[in-house]
Amino acid sequence: MGIQQNLIYCDTDTKAILKFLCEQSNSLYNCGVYWARQIFFKTGRIISKFDPVYEVGNNIHAQVMPSVPAQQTLLSVSEAFKSFKGLRELFFKGELDQKPKPPNYRTPGGLFKVAYPNVGAGKPTLLENGLIRFPLGLQINRWFKVKEFFLPLPINLDFNKVKEFTILPKNGKFYLECSYEVERVNIKPDINQALSIDLGTSANLMACVDTLGNSFLVDSRHAKSMNQLYNKRVANYKEGKPQSYWDNFLDKITRKRNHQMRDMVNKAARIAINHCLVNGIGTIVIGWNAEIKDGADMGRKSNQQFVQMPLAKLKERIKQLCGIYSIRYVETEEANTSCASYLDGDSLPKYGEKPDGWKASGKRIKRGLYRSKDGSLINSDLNGSSNILRKVARNLGIDLSRLGRRCLTSVRRIRLWATKSNLTLNNPRAFTPGS
Repeated sequence: MGIQQNLIYCDTDTKAILKFLCEQSNSLYNCGVYWARQIFFKTGRIISKFDPVYEVGNNIHAQVMPSVPAQQTLLSVSEAFKSFKGLRELFFKGELDQKPKPPNYRTPGGLFKVAYPNVGAGKPTLLENGLIRFPLGLQINRWFKVKEFFLPLPINLDFNKVKEFTILPKNGKFYLECSYEVERVNIKPDINQALSIDLGTSANLMACVDTLGNSFLVDSRHAKSMNQLYNKRVANYKEGKPQSYWDNFLDKITRKRNHQMRDMVNKAARIAINHCLVNGIGTIVIGWNAEIKDGADMGRKSNQQFVQMPLAKLKERIKQLCGIYSIRYVETEEANTSCASYLDGDSLPKYGEKPDGWKASGKRIKRGLYRSKDGSLINSDLNGSSNILRKVARNLGIDLSRLGRRCLTSVRRIRLWATKSNLTLNNPRAFTPGS
């Protein structure tokens, strides 16, 4: 399923309609959550999918909204409690440390999404001038004498392939989110060739090596500077104001930062996928530790940089593209991959299972530089990426014979917002292991 978000530019009347619908959706969601919480507290039962629709569907907020979007809002309540039920099961099995709490209420008077499925009665319709007609409910027509509102269809989308249109309020603006089916590309890459990706935030967003002996780094310093500038502007603007203060200016700069991070995620994921397509690689392995950001203790500055980088979104975007191009996607825990020496074949114990007396053969001597047992200097992030691949190589039947010291020493750096020529993997520029 593909999702595209477009910022809505509309007149004052349309904006007022969108705000009214999102306010009613927010109130309806809270009503559904209240009913579901009371059922859980008094009976211990967790609601099923259509229970909120049957029990809360006659609420005044549901009557004000168009019927189908109102049902979608109440189904969002069901989805929230379904996730809660799944987390409770994991907790009672001992697979989750903290006991989950029931879904809570949204901020009163806030805004919540409004979804229009592109199927059945009450669905949007496409007009000849490229505008989408969204119908409003009978109650809104009685109150305000308004039957519909119109939004432009994004020019790169086929209306008939869109499954759902969602009005999404974010950071003081409204977005039109279009969900559509993505057709799989019929290719057959070599599943026995793999690309390993080590995600990070220091100087490299992705450190990548493959079983063909290639390697490259995706630079993260530009993205870090964007986040630092955003944090500085927020801190300067809120100086002397309450911690909870927020206004339109803060919404504006937050939107800009979020768009930059989304652009970074799309560009980085596309670089990894394109590398696999060009070289016929059929497997991507990503190192990922559960709750990777929880309890991070790297100092105030490093914590801020680490937590604000959307690594989970990048991982999910790569996974989504793998499904489109028939590339096998594998996740593995990455405990001890940074300190162990790939060239020396150090053992890679799992998290919490390190034997007494275990010691790496090599050592990271500074940021970006790793010294192996024989004194060879290699890039530390690529060393970690190679060890991630080594953790799953035996189970996946992957040959690592071509992954040696050469590709860990001389490597290409890709800068996401550089000129187009520098975004390709054929760029011959190389740099030293510690750069």
